[in-house]
Amino acid sequence: MSTLTLAVRDSSTMLRRNLLHARRYPSLTLNLLLTPVMLLLLFVYVFGGVMSAGIGGGGADRSAYIAYIVPGLLLMTIGSTTIGTAVSVSNDMTEGIIARFRTMAIHRGSVLIGHVVGSVLQCVMSVVLVGAVGVAIGFRSTDATALEWLAAFGLLVLFAMALTWVAVGMGLISPNAEAASNNAVPMILLPLLSSAFIPVDTMPGWFQPIAEYQPFTPAIETLRGLLLGSEIGHNGWLAVAWCLGLAVLGYFWSASKFNSDPK
Repeated sequence: MSTLTLAVRDSSTMLRRNLLHARRYPSLTLNLLLTPVMLLLLFVYVFGGVMSAGIGGGGADRSAYIAYIVPGLLLMTIGSTTIGTAVSVSNDMTEGIIARFRTMAIHRGSVLIGHVVGSVLQCVMSVVLVGAVGVAIGFRSTDATALEWLAAFGLLVLFAMALTWVAVGMGLISPNAEAASNNAVPMILLPLLSSAFIPVDTMPGWFQPIAEYQPFTPAIETLRGLLLGSEIGHNGWLAVAWCLGLAVLGYFWSASKFNSDPK
């Protein structure tokens, strides 16, 4: 059996293992998914009237704020879901299963690949669920073409892969599941400090660089442009650059940490 065939076979096995874990123990995924859904409902129905008037400069029409907030919440959903990946990786490292895998004739990288692919699939399913809630409360994207929808989906998958590799690294350096969850808090904190809820130019001047120079804001603005037809500008290539940079750094960080552990 060739090395590539062995890697694909073992990675598929690890993927099935992680998906089975997610299906048998759904509480973590549901708890993480609940955060963006609750924020969506809270900001739309509690603050939506005021926010719509402020953003649109007109009346208190919640539909304007629903259109604005949903793209940001979709990316926040990805950040929330990847926290579960960090916890899952930490559990594997601390409960001894990795030591057992290392005694077996399996491809070494398949363990991490299984976690990453499984997490990306969970992110996609979570985004679909949050998106369905957004549509149910009034979100519409009538002007987006099929190509723009495809580009939006590609951006979401690329963003999920990038954050997942970072989350895997966080799980590998954490001594336990609680520490992994705490280390991954920036996955939820950064969207709160981005343009997900209000435009960057309405923030205090000293705070605007914090919101602008981070991975979530250009990704959110790009997704808004694709779904709503707003101006994307330089945010498109910035979002792709952030995704590729985080994915590469996360991969090498995770691989280095995983391979440096005692065999």
